[in-house]
Amino acid sequence: MGEGVYREVLKNPLVACRVYAPVGAHRDLLAYLVRRLLENGANSSFVHLLADESVGMQELLISPLRLEPESSLPLPPKLFGAQAGARANSTGLDLSQPSVRAPLEAALASTTVPVVLEFDVKNTVSAYQACASSYQKWSKMPVAERAATLRRAADALQAQLPQLCALVVREAHKTWGDAVGEVREAVDFLRYYADEAQRIQQPITLPGVTGESNVLQLTARGVWVCISPWNFPLAIFVGQVAASLATGNTVLAKPAEQTPGVAQVAVLLLHAAGVPADALQLLHGPGDTVGAALVAQPGVAGVVFTGSTQVAKIIQRALAAKDGPIVPLIAETGGINAMLVDSSALPEQVVDAVVQSAFRSAGQRCSALRLLCVHHSIADAVIAMLQGAAQELVLGDSADWATDVGPVIDAEAFDTLGRHIQRLQHEAKQLFPHASRAQAATKTIANLVAPHIFEVARVGDVRAEVFGPVLQVLRWGTGDTSDPAAVIAQINALGYGLTLGIQTRIDSRAQALAHAAHVGNVYINRNMIGAVVGVQPFGGEGLSGTGPKAGGPHYLYRFCAEQTVTVNTTAAGGNATLLAGLPNLSGL
Repeated sequence: MGEGVYREVLKNPLVACRVYAPVGAHRDLLAYLVRRLLENGANSSFVHLLADESVGMQELLISPLRLEPESSLPLPPKLFGAQAGARANSTGLDLSQPSVRAPLEAALASTTVPVVLEFDVKNTVSAYQACASSYQKWSKMPVAERAATLRRAADALQAQLPQLCALVVREAHKTWGDAVGEVREAVDFLRYYADEAQRIQQPITLPGVTGESNVLQLTARGVWVCISPWNFPLAIFVGQVAASLATGNTVLAKPAEQTPGVAQVAVLLLHAAGVPADALQLLHGPGDTVGAALVAQPGVAGVVFTGSTQVAKIIQRALAAKDGPIVPLIAETGGINAMLVDSSALPEQVVDAVVQSAFRSAGQRCSALRLLCVHHSIADAVIAMLQGAAQELVLGDSADWATDVGPVIDAEAFDTLGRHIQRLQHEAKQLFPHASRAQAATKTIANLVAPHIFEVARVGDVRAEVFGPVLQVLRWGTGDTSDPAAVIAQINALGYGLTLGIQTRIDSRAQALAHAAHVGNVYINRNMIGAVVGVQPFGGEGLSGTGPKAGGPHYLYRFCAEQTVTVNTTAAGGNATLLAGLPNLSGL
């Protein structure tokens, strides 16, 4: 088809010319052929214009790339609006550039994990009293001033991104990419909740009969206990604290035992931004002592918790057993997160999403993929491709730029994963044992667990969530999993409801399955991790949490009490509203 063009181009020895031809099997090239036919058959295509004698050479040679003076798409800093006062997006980094890596490496070289003293539970009452006293002033501060304080803290976190990333790498064993994402999420939480507090805590005048006014106002509740996890030691810690403070509450914050250093630095930055020391107190220690004492403390107005379902139930029972007011609990727990792949899905896209969802962060995300359900007609091809992709993952020290999978958080997690893997080796078919190079890495780096993949026979074989790079695969399409709706029903029956992935090129099927799934976050034709604040509000249902979703427009309401004030405006004499409607009688 292009022979004539090719001959003409070759007449000029100064013009470089390359001929390419796609090579592959029918199933790989059919879609390519259809796309080429559609493009070349379009009236605007080069081939069509070349055959049109009315089109001159100069017009034919115009570059198809036309750059507008100003893009209609927002640049990353203004992703959430270009107008004055719009929330600024957190700043990311291109970690492929040596000049960008240099400040991070320098920060890592000078970073040591701070020693945080353990809180003495004997001081629980005095800590609460100081926090309650500070509440009287903090809650009366105008919401705009509280929001400004959080925005200053966000700017401070953004300015210290290299130092915070280095600390997250050191203490939480995160890779650099995950550390940057963690700091950005913390910055986004501070800015988003500052905006949301200003939005929802404005008085609302409600309609009513003449002669009275009705105003609805959201107010703070009091002292909140914030209990955060180690897998997002900065982002979730800051998110819980920011939501409480933005709405006028004060905070007793208990970070995870494994990562108190990150939390301490965050608290110091918030104090420097203007949050009173008594209004935000860091109380480090074990959950069964410090956490339990804080939850049991009389007068606590609410508890926000991220962690295991088991601990969430312990907190729920402890709050229910207390005398006094009914205390709200916001719990975000884990899930047996599944991805359903039908026969129309693109295998390359599926494998890329699976590797990211199951093995990034060493599988230590509550949103991570645990169960991959693949239609039997493409299962062999997808599994083979997945094995190859997993083989390419680099295991190593989280501070190494080349590392894809770093260590798990501690020896206890390592041992738990070891028992989980041993059980699956006896009960399931192992599809991906780690290779010899992975074995060498796990022997030289503490708590390093290589990715594992097992094939199971039933959805019900996946009994519980275990944090780590372990994926279980199920073939569906026959028997009691003959259709995708049946698979979703079995996933629902597990009782968890955090995230679900759907891979299909049939849009109606994707929407129907998403509607049938009892989960908080559904991801279609992409990975299942990395929810963005204000874009993908995150949280589940059932055994996966109480809601509302963190980083969403409904979250702050749970931190507030509601008050309606009704005033009889005629009590002072007369009805000014009626008088306002009379004609002007001054000229009579």
